[in-house]
Amino acid sequence: MTAPTPDVVYLLDVDNTLLDNGVVIADLRRNLRDTLGVEGEERYWAIFEDLFLNPGFADYLGAFNRYSAEHPRDPRLFDVSLLLLNYPFRERLYPRALEVVAALKQRGRVAIVSDGDVVYQPHKIKRSGLWQAVEGSVLVYIHKEEMLLDIERRYPARRYVMFDDKIFVLAAMKAVWKERVTTVFVRQGHYALDEKLIAQSPAADVTIESIGEAISRIDSF
Repeated sequence: MTAPTPDVVYLLDVDNTLLDNGVVIADLRRNLRDTLGVEGEERYWAIFEDLFLNPGFADYLGAFNRYSAEHPRDPRLFDVSLLLLNYPFRERLYPRALEVVAALKQRGRVAIVSDGDVVYQPHKIKRSGLWQAVEGSVLVYIHKEEMLLDIERRYPARRYVMFDDKIFVLAAMKAVWKERVTTVFVRQGHYALDEKLIAQSPAADVTIESIGEAISRIDSF
């Protein structure tokens, strides 16, 4: 007998929604400069920006690999790459992030739907404690707004609630799912505070100033 389709599935982004990625990047920048010097740091970020355009996501480890190909005898790079692998991501979760996950789980299924690569991003999610919090319900795509059919196949539901700091991602999902999705704009991080980006997209169904606010606003979703 086929199990009934759940009424709702809550979908949560990671970077700058549940986890303060700005602090992670600031720590990486500082470590790059201290280890590789100003010129090395600038070259790393130039490579990173190239990769951000193609293949189109934040490929931190890929940038390390390409930098290493240019500097094959520089062992200092190991110290910086190991920083990301050993980073205390759990300490960078926003206040009450795990409480939000727990509260939503009382109302329906909860899954993480994140953009990123298939090595570093799952590693970050695992080390932060988020993987365990959602019991392994984790999806990682290059552009999640282009993967809605796959999300539906893996987590079928009558409706969805999507939490994200990128208003344009929420708008793209709303354009496809329409009334089947409630979009929640979490105003944390540089994308969420970019007034030009905000002006270019329609408003989300719900706006909250921090992920912790979701607990008191849970009936709005």
